[in-house]
Amino acid sequence: MGENWSAKNPYMTKITENYILNGEGSRKETRHIVFELGDSGLDYKVGDALGVLAENPPHIVDEIIEVQGWDRDHTVTTHNGERTLYDALKKDFEVHLANKKFVKSLAEKVVSSGMKISMNLISRTRNETSWTPTSDQQLPPSLQPSIPSEDPSEQVAAITVDAKTIEDYLWTRDYIDIMREFDVKYAPEEFLEIVDRLKPRLYSIASSHDAHPGYVELTVGIVRFEYNNRPRGGLCTQFLADEIDTSGAPIGVFMSPTKSFILPADKDTDIIMVGPGTGIAPFRAFMEQRVFDGGSGKNWLFFGDQSSKTEFYYKDTIESWMDEGHLYRFTTAWSRDQEEKIYVQHRLKEHGAEVWEWFERGAYFYICGDKTYMAKDVHRALIAIAIEHGGLSEEDATHFIEKTMMKEQKRYLRDVY
Repeated sequence: MGENWSAKNPYMTKITENYILNGEGSRKETRHIVFELGDSGLDYKVGDALGVLAENPPHIVDEIIEVQGWDRDHTVTTHNGERTLYDALKKDFEVHLANKKFVKSLAEKVVSSGMKISMNLISRTRNETSWTPTSDQQLPPSLQPSIPSEDPSEQVAAITVDAKTIEDYLWTRDYIDIMREFDVKYAPEEFLEIVDRLKPRLYSIASSHDAHPGYVELTVGIVRFEYNNRPRGGLCTQFLADEIDTSGAPIGVFMSPTKSFILPADKDTDIIMVGPGTGIAPFRAFMEQRVFDGGSGKNWLFFGDQSSKTEFYYKDTIESWMDEGHLYRFTTAWSRDQEEKIYVQHRLKEHGAEVWEWFERGAYFYICGDKTYMAKDVHRALIAIAIEHGGLSEEDATHFIEKTMMKEQKRYLRDVY
């Protein structure tokens, strides 16, 4: 693999392509991003992930410095050596979201003064799941319940009762919000002792190195929303969308190999892939590799998102695979193209008889995407298919899916997040 590139020693590359995949009118922003590997010697296989080292948004760094009254050119020493305070906040630490340690530190900063403050406390356990953050949306009213005004010291005591209350408090807040709510001041060195170190983000690779030698490609969902009249979003996704373009600005990357999310060794083995939304990323790579390898194994892809008009990612490529016979079957689930919401687990059940036939012939089953809802729903659908079409009891069906396929035969593989 050439030099030992890693999170601590990333390869400084550049982006050669960075474009939006969504159609006009989409409420989402999903990008296809291509990185040049140059003379790095970096290699990868399909199923691997790319580690990306992002930086904090400049407006957040500037605002923290302004709120605290710091000198941006003040010299500090971090785990990466001596640098200006601005560079330390931008490149070395996670400052786009606050941590629990910072909330707990408020107790030493806030004293009871009779001053009243007002804040919203939102529980992360909620029934409303239809809201999707975009660049011009506030949290809906149903997610903005208020709690009474309290004395600052009493309020800090209330929100630090246990881990759950701290998590709920932090769910909609960053350092700037909290600094303003409690009007607290920190010395730069004191603040840097509290905040977390900046961590790399991992993304499923969406390309085959055999198909795209010298490059690695990603499918990235950009997270944006607005709260308290301030823009918020994902650290790395916003960095890739807003700060890094194709002009040659350097960005640090490294490979994160997988040991388990891999194609069958036998190229003639059939595979079923379930990847809604950006979960399609590794399966674009899988398909490119399967086409390159030229085996006889059949490929069945389940894909879905909100609408075929705006979220049909890689449509032309998928249609070409179909026309050329590389993709045996392509099954879609568009949740908002009809009155009744349809998801990939519904399509799996609809095709349950054929899915079971593929399982009996030794097909591998892959899933990539949301672990909180989608992956669990798909897992339940597989057990239901084993019961209905395999004639198994619930206990035996569960054993077959969770023990036989997943653990013993290792042909039920997941990349969920």
